[in-house]
Amino acid sequence: MALTAPAPARARAWALAGAALVVAGIAAMLALHLVSPEVDPARRTISQYALGPWKPLFDAGVLAVAAGSAVVLAGLIGSGLVRWRSTSAALVAAWSVLLVVVVVFEKIDWSVGPTPTGYVHRYASLVAFFCLPAAALRVSRAWRGDVRWGRFAALTRWLGVGALAWLAPLLLGFALRPLTGVPWWRFVPLGLFERGLALTEVAAVIVLGLWAARAARPAAPPSGAAAGAGATAPVS
Repeated sequence: MALTAPAPARARAWALAGAALVVAGIAAMLALHLVSPEVDPARRTISQYALGPWKPLFDAGVLAVAAGSAVVLAGLIGSGLVRWRSTSAALVAAWSVLLVVVVVFEKIDWSVGPTPTGYVHRYASLVAFFCLPAAALRVSRAWRGDVRWGRFAALTRWLGVGALAWLAPLLLGFALRPLTGVPWWRFVPLGLFERGLALTEVAAVIVLGLWAARAARPAAPPSGAAAGAGATAPVS
């Protein structure tokens, strides 16, 4: 009896476990909206929950997404969709690490005043929110012409584009503030846009996990023209 599962089985298990962890993180975030109705979801960021009594639930949710994303990355590598030494892998890894940074460095409490840790939290969030869609776009681009994985690639690509569409107005608010005098956090409903951005990005991670799980499943060897059309190198 083998003591370890075959590599494809391990990759599939990692991918599905990672996706499940991300779903658990989403559930924790949704629960925060129920237990803390005083936080305005249209104007206040998700990190606002970390300043109140439900900080442990916030931390657990974000860390679940971070851990789940890292495990999904292991599934992507194990299934052959992504090379471990690639830009895509580095971007997903950076997203995961920066989510941990977001938990470690608390958001600015403006009732007290700005803090260095608060600025670390802010910019780690912004970079993390850029890394994930960038990774999604790179993975989808590598497989967009593949017969077998074209649909997964298209869905991943649209989620990456959607995430950048949520992020762009926030960055535009930063850029235009010297001209408009409007604070970037009031340029758009900040809480609404951040929630839309976060939801789109975790959806992309779940899709990547399901894609990796499907890719790790044993399949009948293709034949003829379909075999040639479906052969594509993993992301470099």
